[in-house]
Amino acid sequence: MSWNYYGFRPYVPVAKRRAQAARELAKLTKKGGQTASPVLLESRKIAGTFWGKAWCDNLEAYSDYANRLPRGRTYVRNGSVVDLQISQGKVTARVSGSSLYKIELKIKPLTANLWKSIQTECAGKIDSLIELLQGKLSSSVMQIVTRPERGLFPTPKEIELDCSCPDWADLCKHVAASLYGVGARLDQSPELLFLLRGVDPADLISQASAAETVRQSARAEGAAAMSEAEIADVFGIELADTPKPVQPNESVEAIKQTPIPLSVQEPETKPPKKAGRRINSSAPAKIAAAARARQEKVKASSKCDKPRVRKLSAAARAKIIAAQKARWTRHAATS
Repeated sequence: MSWNYYGFRPYVPVAKRRAQAARELAKLTKKGGQTASPVLLESRKIAGTFWGKAWCDNLEAYSDYANRLPRGRTYVRNGSVVDLQISQGKVTARVSGSSLYKIELKIKPLTANLWKSIQTECAGKIDSLIELLQGKLSSSVMQIVTRPERGLFPTPKEIELDCSCPDWADLCKHVAASLYGVGARLDQSPELLFLLRGVDPADLISQASAAETVRQSARAEGAAAMSEAEIADVFGIELADTPKPVQPNESVEAIKQTPIPLSVQEPETKPPKKAGRRINSSAPAKIAAAARARQEKVKASSKCDKPRVRKLSAAARAKIIAAQKARWTRHAATS
């Protein structure tokens, strides 16, 4: 391509650039066997959901990126990001410009200490994985995960930028377009942020909440409810028995035979006095001894039946994530 009098390449219309990029990308796809995944926006808004907006807001908060971001927004809006792939610790993209440029962004994983700190601060505040991915979080949790320095988003020092274009700047317009493309992609698949930072979102969910999430998901899809044994097998825990509710038409004898909940102790009862019959003097002592024996039995059984909670295994956590990702995919497809 020839250069003009001022040393710049002549302007190429956007439509022509995209057509050229499509032809070059088709050749690369045929050679490498990888399917292209372009960033296509339905409107001028780059991101519309919580995670996408939070990524873009965090990007624009860094002064290091301020000069080149406007051109990047233009490029991603006109469809110049013809391919974007997100994997653990890396983003690769192809952006259409005067040529088809290759971009590679290497992002450091979240440090173990920072991830543990985020888990501790969010403990008990997130009820389900679906709630987390949909961004339906309390204000306190949102402040934790989106804070600039100690949240889930990478800082400029944690991002290594590389583009095949001749621009001398590290953050060229093609790289800026790719960074905005990540925000647009998080609108569709917010779990990719956790993959990019090398952490497991299920770590933010308590064990009990995760079990309840699976139950609700199964009911919402009309699937057969999981048995207690299956839930215990998936989560590696033993569940306590739930007392059977009393039915309206249940007889008095059936109610009497119903086991007493472990948290309730049977009160001591006095022996009934029968008219015309003398009660043995040793009978009250025997009745009191029997009542004490029953109480000791209830206390002993409550200690034995206390559910033991074990930490989620990696395989169980993978099952939870797979189930929730499938649920989220179906939800996104129908919404």
